[in-house]
Amino acid sequence: MIQGITKGVQAYFGAFQLISKLKLWRFFVVPMIISVITAIVIGGLSYAFSDNIGGYIASFWSWEFGKETFTTISTVFGGLIIVVLGFLLFKHIVLALSAPFMGPVSKKIEEHIIGKEAQATESSSFELLIRGIRISLRNLIRELILTLPILLIGLIPVIGIFSTILLFLMQAYFAGFGNMDYTLERHFNYTDSVKFVKRNRGLATGNGVIFMLFLLIPVVGVILVLPLSVTAATEITVKRIQQD
Repeated sequence: MIQGITKGVQAYFGAFQLISKLKLWRFFVVPMIISVITAIVIGGLSYAFSDNIGGYIASFWSWEFGKETFTTISTVFGGLIIVVLGFLLFKHIVLALSAPFMGPVSKKIEEHIIGKEAQATESSSFELLIRGIRISLRNLIRELILTLPILLIGLIPVIGIFSTILLFLMQAYFAGFGNMDYTLERHFNYTDSVKFVKRNRGLATGNGVIFMLFLLIPVVGVILVLPLSVTAATEITVKRIQQD
């Protein structure tokens, strides 16, 4: 697992140079626009509803005793929920909507790596979009199911630190999953792709760790996150398929 995470992270080191070498930047224009628009919309909604969520949680405490303390905790917890959901929604929306554009880019990168024409399905842009949405919905549901208990654990002193790390790694895994699937769609059906990622959790998590860290960089992170993460994911996925 640790070795896989390390490889997933290391794949980013040459991503920028590879994109420039293959002259792929123009193919990322639409996904970049999708990323920026999605970030603006989710950021605006998060700002608008952050206070409302904290107030709603605080309303469950009907006693005067400890009300101020509970309200403070509710506000913090509500803000944390907003941040987590913001990252979660941004990630899956962008990964799903970018599928028709990232598949062909991933194919070009694979052909450069293997030195010949890459295996390709006859999937149309619409079919790639549907698959991207299907993968994203699957992962979104699983993340939502796992996120709430992890957030609740985070309220426990000391242990809460570990829950934050666990939450970050979980989001990273599913981000890497989506990035790897742009390559996997040419080689496996939906079910086999899921099995492949499960067998290579470390690679997916390592790729997703940098993906999540990029989102913490204002503006630039949102713009560059998809080109670099997809390029890195394609490299590690192609090499692992060759090994298998």
